[in-house]
Amino acid sequence: MTSRIVPFCGPEGPLRAPVALHREPPLKAVLFDFSGTLFQIDSYAARIRSAMGQDVDESEMEKLLDGLEAGLSDPDVVEAQRGRDVSSQAHRQAFTTWYASVPELARYADVLYEQLQDPAHWLPYSDAEPTLARLRRDGVRLGVVSDVGWDLRPTFAYHGLDRFFSAWVHSYEHDTEKPDRRLFHHACQEVGVNPDEALMVGDHPAKDGGAAAAGMRAYVLPAGAAPGSHRGLDAVLRLVEAGSIAPDLSWRGAKVRT
Repeated sequence: MTSRIVPFCGPEGPLRAPVALHREPPLKAVLFDFSGTLFQIDSYAARIRSAMGQDVDESEMEKLLDGLEAGLSDPDVVEAQRGRDVSSQAHRQAFTTWYASVPELARYADVLYEQLQDPAHWLPYSDAEPTLARLRRDGVRLGVVSDVGWDLRPTFAYHGLDRFFSAWVHSYEHDTEKPDRRLFHHACQEVGVNPDEALMVGDHPAKDGGAAAAGMRAYVLPAGAAPGSHRGLDAVLRLVEAGSIAPDLSWRGAKVRT
């Protein structure tokens, strides 16, 4: 695969002068993160009530949520997060260890984890489908690159969004996590473009923004959007338009330049 060479940078900039380009190559593909970008899961309060199968008053719920917040600093929980997304086993262990750090939730840890894999607990942002539909209508190739511990295709299919995508890159299937450039490069190969022809969209500056080191363009959304709300994905449409998208409606089976 050939692409724009990403120079090695020191504190002030590239150590060796990069080759000047007259213009960026046209964008042909957009790769999306999953959680926090296209989808968000139900609130923790709703999930806890569902897992426990009983009503929990607001004061008790606040104590449980405070416990989860405090648990993120627990040494055992912190250790369990290392390499969380490199395998299904590590992913489950990381989350169940966190849930179980709250004594009242320990017996429900597996149920809470299973909710993560249940498509019904995930909500697409309100502007996800129209944004994806517009991109595909304009001939943009779409893929998913996610740090995750299970196959996301059933969740997308449950909400009718799988039809827009031709590539699914799950970290657990590649024994690594973003920002490892191999994940981004594999996704580019899957959709049939070079890295400098793709845009990565996500919500994590270090992980999703790391696509820049793989020779791609990247756009990082602000964190904290509520489930089902408007995510601001219309900005992606403007970026693609500014990137002089070259419509390609016969992309299936396309080969990456070598």
